[in-house]
Amino acid sequence: MQFADAVRKVEAVLTAHGYASACARILAENCLTAQRDGSISHGVFRLKDYLSTIESGYVNGDPTPRVADVAPGFVRVDADNGFAQVALARARPLLIEKAAENGIAIVAIRNSHHLGALYLDAEGFADEGFLALAVVNSDAFVAPPGATRAVYGTNPLAFAAPRSSGPPLVFDQASATVAHGDLQVAARQGRRLPSGTGIDAQGRPTGDPGAILDGGALSTFGGHKGASVALMVEIMCAGLVGADFSFDVPHGRPAGAGTARTGETVVVIDPGAGAEALPELPGRVDVLAAALADAGQLRIPGERRARARNESGARIRMDEQQWADIERLHAAALRASQALDPHTHKELGPA
Repeated sequence: MQFADAVRKVEAVLTAHGYASACARILAENCLTAQRDGSISHGVFRLKDYLSTIESGYVNGDPTPRVADVAPGFVRVDADNGFAQVALARARPLLIEKAAENGIAIVAIRNSHHLGALYLDAEGFADEGFLALAVVNSDAFVAPPGATRAVYGTNPLAFAAPRSSGPPLVFDQASATVAHGDLQVAARQGRRLPSGTGIDAQGRPTGDPGAILDGGALSTFGGHKGASVALMVEIMCAGLVGADFSFDVPHGRPAGAGTARTGETVVVIDPGAGAEALPELPGRVDVLAAALADAGQLRIPGERRARARNESGARIRMDEQQWADIERLHAAALRASQALDPHTHKELGPA
C-alpha cells in the first residue's frame, strides 16, 4: 500500500480516538516511517499502545508544549503531558537556531511520553548537516547486574551524523539486551531469546520472554557497561530534565496506559562552527565508514534502514492482518466522524 495512504488512515484513526489533528499527524508519520524502515517493533505494532493510552486518559492528546529559552545553548520544554515528538517539533526551530549560532544546543523535555523509534528524533538533524544525540528514559524494565528487580528503563540512545555520500550514519540502541518492543514481539511469536536476556521473577537468568514480562526484568547489555549507559540516560533525562526516574514512574496509572511520563534530552552540534578551517565532517564520516567496511564490518549503522526505506519508496510493507486492522479502525473512524456534527462535535439527532 502507499505510504501516504497509510499515514492518512492512521492519522484518522488516532484523531477519532482523541488525538488532535496536528498531534495525530506527527505520531502517524513517526509510526509508519519506522514500519517502512523495517523497525517493526516501533511501527504499526505500537498503534494499539497509542490508542489504549489515549483512551485511558493518561496522555494529553492535544498538548500545548511550553518552550523556554533558558540559556544561549539551552532550551527547556514542558510537553504538557503529551508525546515528546510533538514537543520536539515545537522546539525544533529554536534548537536549530541556537545550534547554528553557538555551535551546540540542547533541548530538555519533561512531562512527556515516548513510544516511537528514537532514531527518528535524531536523524532529521543529521539530514540538515548537524550531529545529534537523543536519549530517553521509560518505565523500569531493566535490572542492573546483580539486582533482582528493575531499576532502569530500556533507556535507549540514538546518534546521527551526516555523510557526504548518502543518508546519515544513524544508530539507535537500548541500554538493555533488547528493546522492550522487541521483547513483546518475541513473546507474541512464542520465540525464545538467548539465555541471560533477562531475569525471571525470582531473579534467575532466562531467555523466556514470558518470564521476563511476568514479574522479571531485562538485563543491561554488556553487564556493567550497559548499566553505566542506562545510569547516564537516567541522569540526562530525569535528573537534568526534571522528570521521573524510571523507578519513580507510577505503577498505578490507569489501565491501558501503554507509556510512561518521563523525559527526553536531545543534543545538536553544528560541525561547521568556528573560524578554523577543518575538513568537512560528512566526508570524514565517509572515510571512517569506508575503513570499517574494508576491515570486514558487514553493515554500517543506519544502512539497513536506509536500504529498506529506499526499496519501499512511496510504498510501505506490513502483513495482511496489520493492514486489515488499520482498515477496520479507519472504517470505524469514518463512521464516527459521519455521526458527529463537524462544528459542535455533538452527535447528530433526527432532522
